[in-house]
Amino acid sequence: MWITFSVFAAISFGLRGILYHWTSQKPLNRNALLCGTFAMGALVNLVISLAISSTWSLACLIGIQMGLFSFGGNASMFKGFAVGKASLVAVLTSLPSVVVVIVAFFLWNERLHLMQLIAFLIIVGGVLLVRYSNDLSFKDLKGAQWGILATLLFACNDLSGKWSTMMGAELYPSMFMLFTTGAICFGLWWLKDRRTEATAAKAQIAAASAMPVVHANAGMAAPTKVNRWSDRRTFLIGMAVGTTNTLGMMLIITAFGLGKAGLVSAVVALNVLIVLLYTRFIVKDKFTRTEVAGIVLSFLGILLMRLFGA
Repeated sequence: MWITFSVFAAISFGLRGILYHWTSQKPLNRNALLCGTFAMGALVNLVISLAISSTWSLACLIGIQMGLFSFGGNASMFKGFAVGKASLVAVLTSLPSVVVVIVAFFLWNERLHLMQLIAFLIIVGGVLLVRYSNDLSFKDLKGAQWGILATLLFACNDLSGKWSTMMGAELYPSMFMLFTTGAICFGLWWLKDRRTEATAAKAQIAAASAMPVVHANAGMAAPTKVNRWSDRRTFLIGMAVGTTNTLGMMLIITAFGLGKAGLVSAVVALNVLIVLLYTRFIVKDKFTRTEVAGIVLSFLGILLMRLFGA
């Protein structure tokens, strides 16, 4: 069953990735979007927790740790894309499962038998090939530090999820803690953005008022203004994205409770294939031979995991 939950989690996160890709093309505040995404998760899990009378134990506070790791991982990844080489950051952020396998072995003595290890390596290799870009050059490592940091933080988030199941924390209260923490962190960053924008707008108005008046017929072209989405609209779109994120987190935590952390993390990493199929059939991007090889390897790994994952 852990494979089933992991595959459905990968599909949910893949849909989230598609929505992230779509919103990345829009003029909006990303922190407002992510605040809405996490706020939706907090709302859904709170309602479910109250409806089924979940037990709020101290173990549920592990969700706060998960929220901090998730926030840090997303922030580091976006920073890496902003200042570094996108292909390098993409490859590095596809490696959390490797870290999870290593740490889970030392923390909880989670061992993989030979066929599980082979399937794990095939899946990771397939994901790396899908993420690999022909313009990737390890001579240009700008942004690598942010990609590595994001990988470590995402791995810590997965390990925390596994830990919460081992401690007997109930799912929905833990998820409420996770999403509330993330919403608060991105919300504070969003407020910081608003203050920065307000300060910049005041400075621009002051600078404009100090300049001499130029008549409309002076032949100067008016600057083009980008019609950015309102923060309210962005937040609501983020809440819609949050439905896929919430479902994915519920499924992956359930999978962690049933299977080995490293194997679950590796299978869920296949969400990149969902995004790839979207870019092929909707965005009309063409597959490269490297991507096709990665897809074939990934599905082969899933098949082996299904046959020998017990």
